[in-house]
Amino acid sequence: MHGRFYTHVVRSLRQHSPKALGLGGLGIGANNRRHASNASQKGTISLMQRYETLLESDPVKTKMVTGSILWGLGDAVAQVVPKLAERKSEDNDEEQFEYDFIRTGRAVFFGFALHAPLSHVHYNFLESLTVRMGIQGLKVPVFKAFMEQFVYWSWISNALYHGAMGAMQGKSMGEVYKKLEDVLWETQKAQWVFWIPVQLLNFQFVPVRHQLNVVLVTSVVWTALLSAWYPPEEEAEKKLEASSTK
Repeated sequence: MHGRFYTHVVRSLRQHSPKALGLGGLGIGANNRRHASNASQKGTISLMQRYETLLESDPVKTKMVTGSILWGLGDAVAQVVPKLAERKSEDNDEEQFEYDFIRTGRAVFFGFALHAPLSHVHYNFLESLTVRMGIQGLKVPVFKAFMEQFVYWSWISNALYHGAMGAMQGKSMGEVYKKLEDVLWETQKAQWVFWIPVQLLNFQFVPVRHQLNVVLVTSVVWTALLSAWYPPEEEAEKKLEASSTK
């Protein structure tokens, strides 16, 4: 009698076990998800470590590649976002949007060949100048921001941007100079409003080797603004013609 009872209990437990009910895989699935999450985190850390290694071993080339990608992204944002906004407007009757890959190519080239390597020199020079002058503490970001924004770098970088874009569009030296006369001062004023707060924080909290990366990431917004404010002249002429015919 007792033997039959125990046999019945054992059979019942086996029938209602997690494995028999199809629940045995839940623990395995949870473990797999944990392993996948850990692997993803390790992959992200490994990628960051790899980038850090490249930044230390070959900083100029690494920043050139980073700069080309982010300048291209900024121009893409500048092209796409305004068009999306225009499509939502009620009185929009413009022709279908065509993405300008050549324009983005100019931005990629500028970020790769001009802005990134020159910026690398600029940030290292600014750091060495600060050390030589014995500036310390909270004076460091203020000194660096003042030198960068008002003394030399902002003037050079903005003139370089407008000049390079004009040259890549096939403009003559006279046309490029006229363009600089027309837009440089307005660009400078926008630069001071946008970049001074960013750079005060950047110079205070970010190591020198990463300061350009902060600028490159933030430049996605800045490049979009520049591209929107100062589009290629053929695009500006089309917009002017369209507005005059309405």
